[in-house]
Amino acid sequence: MNDKRMQEMLANLDVENPSEVCPIKDVLATMLDKWTMMIVLVLGKHKVLRFADVKRSVVGISPKMLTKSLRTLERDGHVKRTVYPEVPIRVEYNLTDQGSIFLKKLVDLADWIVPHVPTIVKNREEFIK
Repeated sequence: MNDKRMQEMLANLDVENPSEVCPIKDVLATMLDKWTMMIVLVLGKHKVLRFADVKRSVVGISPKMLTKSLRTLERDGHVKRTVYPEVPIRVEYNLTDQGSIFLKKLVDLADWIVPHVPTIVKNREEFIK
């Protein structure tokens, strides 16, 4: 990203106002939530999953938080929820095209993180001293 593009992006980010006033801040807060990122990564890996499968794959998430996160992802257009009229009812979740684009951005971020982990760990250790 060039400096001009970065300055334009930062100009649109109003960190001094609440999320409702700054749409970028609002979307970032939602998308960069740890559960949201884990759900997107799990759905990206498995393509289609039922609720229980997502819960099993996202270690530590409560059913209530998983439901809330999936609803938010569905509301924002990142996840598609498909209900099958069977007995018992079957519900499946998968990423939409928009969700797949977000997944790619998460993978890009992970690509940046991996080579920097040793430095970050070293910095953390030095900070504690």
